[in-house]
Amino acid sequence: MKAVVFTQPGEFEYQTIPDPTPGPRDALIEVAASGICGTDLHILEGEFSDTFPVVPGHEFAGTVLEVGGEVTHVRPGDRVGVNPSNICHECRYCKKGLTNLCEVAGGYGTSWNGGAAEFCAVDQRHLVKLPDHVDVRDATLIEPLSCAIRGYDVLKTQMGNRALIYGAGTMGLMMLQLAKRAGVASVEVVDLNPAKLEVARQLGCDAAVTSADELDRPYGWELVVDATGNQHAIQDGLGRVDRGGTFLQFGVASYDARATIEPYRIFRHEITITGSMATLNSYDRAADLFATGVIPPEVFISDRVPLAQYGDALELFRAGRGRKVQVVPA
Repeated sequence: MKAVVFTQPGEFEYQTIPDPTPGPRDALIEVAASGICGTDLHILEGEFSDTFPVVPGHEFAGTVLEVGGEVTHVRPGDRVGVNPSNICHECRYCKKGLTNLCEVAGGYGTSWNGGAAEFCAVDQRHLVKLPDHVDVRDATLIEPLSCAIRGYDVLKTQMGNRALIYGAGTMGLMMLQLAKRAGVASVEVVDLNPAKLEVARQLGCDAAVTSADELDRPYGWELVVDATGNQHAIQDGLGRVDRGGTFLQFGVASYDARATIEPYRIFRHEITITGSMATLNSYDRAADLFATGVIPPEVFISDRVPLAQYGDALELFRAGRGRKVQVVPA
């Protein structure tokens, strides 16, 4: 089969590799599409995984072609989304129920071959069947949506709160869409890219600006979410939290990013600073919510690029010229 392979940190190739052979509990999936996100760039640089070579792609969906002898959950012809995360169930964090913090966590597209290929063998426990009305290519959005749901699980927002979101990329826009379902009174978005701000307006935010200074909110916001990972945005956002409010670090920052906090202000104003890492029991919920139309795929998916042009897809993503960029096998 044809696949993209991260051969070593910083390098990848479009190769012909052996077709995967499904084990007894596996289903062989014909991949319909695979999304690209910032995590893929970190994996390519060797930051999130030291497993090389590996086929990337942790946001993918497809159709079941064949199943192993012990598979009972799906059958050939089923259209499925793939929950890529794998955990050990044995480390101290898994035993606490914090499986997203598993000490040896890996998964499809990180430590195992993922969806940037024509086929992928996937354990049945990672598969969720899709309703008939969901386009299987669109279902690649379920995985990032499950991360956004985890963000709101952490926030535990109250009805009527006001939110400020930094970043109008895919994840920031998903946080915007979910805010409407979480009873947030108003959502304002900051981004430097005018095209992305226009999409945020299209999706119904209350304001979309290039700087929070443009917004009339002297007391700040009860909820401030960074969906950029950019240390300058993070630093600015930390100063915008209202008394008793929460700052959520949702975007993936580089290892060397730094921001300064004022401990007395955190104490005096009872500000909560928290993070949201990947998913925690949220993929199935995301699949159900996605089926209701909470995320309009025609808005979120801006580019579908042939798998053979993976490098072009990466450059589109890096340049911020689109929203969700997918690669599609021929």
